[in-house]
Amino acid sequence: MKLLLTSGGVTNDSIREALVELLGKPIAECRALCIPTAQWGHPMLGPASVRRFVAGEAPWHSMTSLGWESLGVLELTALPSIGEERWVPWVREADVLLVDGGDATYLHHWMRESGFADLMSSLSETVWVGLSAGSMVMTPRIGADFVSWPAAVDDRTLGVVDFSIYPHLDHEQMPGNTMADAARWAAGIAGPAYAIDDETAIKVTDGIVEVISEGHWKVFPG
Repeated sequence: MKLLLTSGGVTNDSIREALVELLGKPIAECRALCIPTAQWGHPMLGPASVRRFVAGEAPWHSMTSLGWESLGVLELTALPSIGEERWVPWVREADVLLVDGGDATYLHHWMRESGFADLMSSLSETVWVGLSAGSMVMTPRIGADFVSWPAAVDDRTLGVVDFSIYPHLDHEQMPGNTMADAARWAAGIAGPAYAIDDETAIKVTDGIVEVISEGHWKVFPG
């Protein structure tokens, strides 16, 4: 699987160019599935914000309103009840998965519970575009600060990559997300980590990590 791990989505030309490079063809020729599941695990999100994500309304327009050839919704919590014979072909036919934010531990739980996590290793050409928690779920840990789902056992996530992500750095609506706060968070992660703002993405292909940014970011070696 090819990864484009963002804080705020495809927010600028540099990130968009990286996305097209990963896709290997124009966005208008690609079939996308959007995954809103992480939103259900976050107390500040719910039906209205899920609708805005799917509909491509601000601030989610940088994911689902990019001009895809087709766009569908894949809700992971529904998958165990319908059988793999139905949903696995839907995933295999998609060029890209647009994975929304919310609570990464909740998303992690349902990726495993649904069987989706087991399928990932066979999706070598599929592009995963994460937004906030949709990116953090690919890391080993997210840190206790970002766990909002009450049923979460701990802060561990999939560990597809070997670094953690602190998103929304210096966001105007998140006054606590300063570089000093990110440094404190990184000190407790016990591994390499990146703090990224909403104009930054991390591209991962074949184990090669590249930061794409028109904003600011910092790496903490761990």
